[in-house]
Amino acid sequence: MPRRRPVVRHAHVGTPHVLSSLLEPRGLLEMALLPASLPLLMEAPQGDGHPVLLVPGFMASETSLIALKVFLQRKGYDVHTWGLGRNVGFRSKHANALPQKIRYLHHITGKKVSLVGWSLGGVFSMYGAQQTLECVRSIITLGSPVSVDAAGSQSPPAVKALYRLVSHRLGATAHVMQPKAKSMRENRRLAVPTSCLYSLSDGVVPPQEATIDGDPALHENIQVAGSHIGLGFNGIVLAIVADRLAQPENDWKPFAPTGLLGQVWGLTT
Repeated sequence: MPRRRPVVRHAHVGTPHVLSSLLEPRGLLEMALLPASLPLLMEAPQGDGHPVLLVPGFMASETSLIALKVFLQRKGYDVHTWGLGRNVGFRSKHANALPQKIRYLHHITGKKVSLVGWSLGGVFSMYGAQQTLECVRSIITLGSPVSVDAAGSQSPPAVKALYRLVSHRLGATAHVMQPKAKSMRENRRLAVPTSCLYSLSDGVVPPQEATIDGDPALHENIQVAGSHIGLGFNGIVLAIVADRLAQPENDWKPFAPTGLLGQVWGLTT
């Protein structure tokens, strides 16, 4: 069998394209078009009932996860949301509570937990997994800034300004340098199957930050088409999430879509 190439971050440099940022409202169109993805979603594999924990993005609450939650429940998963209200940044109370939630779900179900985090929710998911590796089955991130460099976030100025206003006056960099967050970032190549979904037209998180370096036997970066705010309502994204969650425990394989998903994904990337 030929040796697979190492997983590497996207080569993009700098902030998202200005046009991508200006067109972020197209996420509303993606939401409206979700019913058109019904054939694709129906073909997605059924789940095995293991627990899945959904984590919302910055300034979002559990309500933003409704499409993911309903879809994955209908696929047979035991779906939960983080239960911590609106995500207002990397706060200690959230960072401490998430690992406890993961351990609790693992304890009451007797099964390992898969984590699906959207945007900043993906950062929380990786941090929570780092603290509870024995309880985690897989991680899926959707447009998450999981590889921010020492120079700081390359998100648009308006996004960074909002973070300073809501979460910390020194911005995301202040939280990135906290011991807990820094530890998570330095150990992001966790020994657990990890799929990072990213979009070249994401107007909030640039592709080099939404992708990771890693081991092809455990890690992957999957390009999708769409906006940042529409990722959780994007039919192709939902189908890929279902495909990744359906990977057998202890027998994870990199993304290799077939059928309708393979056709649609190939046409859009």
